[in-house]
Amino acid sequence: MIVEDDLILNLLYESYMEKLGFETEGELVYGKTAIEMAKKVAPDLILMDISLEGDMDGIEAMLEIRKFSDVPVIYITGNSDKAHQVRAEETQYTDYLIKPIEFNELKDSLVQAGIVESD
Repeated sequence: MIVEDDLILNLLYESYMEKLGFETEGELVYGKTAIEMAKKVAPDLILMDISLEGDMDGIEAMLEIRKFSDVPVIYITGNSDKAHQVRAEETQYTDYLIKPIEFNELKDSLVQAGIVESD
């Protein structure tokens, strides 16, 4: 599941995930919608931006998702400051990647987490 309010980046991450063999549930731009979708589809992984449209950011959305799921989450964000990273730690994230990211950076993160196998 991809939660990213920049639709161009959303499409880019979708293509990355499809190259890695994942089907994506996407074009989610609101935290509340992400929570509802996570309940509905029980994703294997969530790529989550921190700054989202609406009144809930990605960390708040993940705190709500954590109430019913231990799905791995990788934050992909432009927020490299320590305050966001400390808040994100409450969600037990798999990785915290700073935009812009390349395909191999995402793939390496997924390999290290044991979500995909290395070549």
